[in-house]
Amino acid sequence: MAEKTERIVLADLDDGVRGAVADARERVARLHGELIRWGLVVWTAGNVSERVSVSRPDGSVERTDLFVIKPSGVAYEELTADNMVVCTLDGDKIEDGTPENLTPSSDTAAHAYVYRHMDRVGGVVHTHSTYATAWAARREPVPCVLTMMADEFGGEIPVGPFALIGDDSIGRGIVETLSGSRSPAVLMANHGPFTIGVDARAAVKAAAMCEEVARTVHIARQGGEPVPIEQDLIDRLNDRYQNVYGQH
Repeated sequence: MAEKTERIVLADLDDGVRGAVADARERVARLHGELIRWGLVVWTAGNVSERVSVSRPDGSVERTDLFVIKPSGVAYEELTADNMVVCTLDGDKIEDGTPENLTPSSDTAAHAYVYRHMDRVGGVVHTHSTYATAWAARREPVPCVLTMMADEFGGEIPVGPFALIGDDSIGRGIVETLSGSRSPAVLMANHGPFTIGVDARAAVKAAAMCEEVARTVHIARQGGEPVPIEQDLIDRLNDRYQNVYGQH
């Protein structure tokens, strides 16, 4: 019989980790409001998570084996930093100071799988935004016909496999699809978009951009077939946006 793993207690962790968890909880709670602001969610659907990273006195940043995620089925107006759930990278809730019966999102196993297998990822978002989900329902990738798509996604927004909710099947599909892609978004078949980023804010941005381009390309197709951008131009646009555009 396997030994039971001792449960992690947040209050027993060092000051740096506890502070990083508190900061992540604040960010994740606030960023759920951005999903509402950009019209990406309805009712209690959708979720944001962020992997906890600790800034050490020597200037280094240490990725922990913890992440913060929305509790399952809780209304957005009731979300606060205090009820954000803290989990291990196995998807298990730690003793984080929230009530025992406050369970993490039903997509927790998917988020955990992504964090375990894509070390560059620090934030994951899932929505059922209308236009992106419509493309997912058709199992059709969004073609790269806009400079905004070349900038943010580096090509088309790909479709991932059909997967049931509840275990790590969705996470496996996300990792398999995005590991060979520059896109921070995947349309899981018949389900909806999942996005990744270096942190939760970047993943939320990708979710908003995903819905915007899905809507625009849908509208463009009402007037005819959109014209794809040539790959060398996509590469140049993506390089400029990712490495030159904005403040550094």
